[in-house]
Amino acid sequence: MYLFTTPAWHMPPYISEYGAAYDSHFKLTLITIGIIFFFAQMGLAYVVFRYRDRGGRAGYSHGNTAMEVLWTSATGVVFVGLAILGAHIWAQAHFEQPRTDALKVEMWGQQFAWYVRYAGPDGQFGRTKPELMKESSGNALGLDPEDPTSKDDVVMPIIAVPVNRQVELILRSKDVIHNFFVRELRLKQDAVPGMETRLHFTASKIGRYEVPCSELCGLGHYQMRSFLQVMSPEDFEQWLRENAPPQ
Repeated sequence: MYLFTTPAWHMPPYISEYGAAYDSHFKLTLITIGIIFFFAQMGLAYVVFRYRDRGGRAGYSHGNTAMEVLWTSATGVVFVGLAILGAHIWAQAHFEQPRTDALKVEMWGQQFAWYVRYAGPDGQFGRTKPELMKESSGNALGLDPEDPTSKDDVVMPIIAVPVNRQVELILRSKDVIHNFFVRELRLKQDAVPGMETRLHFTASKIGRYEVPCSELCGLGHYQMRSFLQVMSPEDFEQWLRENAPPQ
């Protein structure tokens, strides 16, 4: 009980619009499962004591079909109910359309690094080609040099966003399944090869937050991490200008 109640084991303060609902649902789940666990252990203790070895002849039971149906159905109702309640939080981040002025950011995972891409002043992501993806040549995402819209794309190893502005995050993977996870955002989402996964969030507090890959992706998985840098709008615009490719 101490491990569940001490603040040292709690999630850090949230910085996104999903935090309050996520934490509330987590507490509801923890309390519900905790109560079930307590009574299940009390029942187990009773059975162990009630049917302990007393030196007599062992009995045999065929079970109780009615009780088995009852507790299996009750378990199903509890878990399905919790899943339905949690689906609303998931839908907010994944199914609701982002605002038209949301900042679009593309994040690619590969063994064992993250690459983040921003559109340049033209507001468009340039074309990419798999055959051009070479870290040794400085073109990890395979930007097509013949596409004019790719010349001003900004590619960085960290994700920087302006505070209090909605961000539409586009997740991709170059090789195996990776996972984007920021505890403070209360967001966790797989990046799957061949798929484009979109979600959106608004970071409400300036700071630097770890972005580990939380899906086992190979021998170097332990070192695959990036950082979410939440900045003021002015600092973010300056950061983009400083990291823009030379024209």
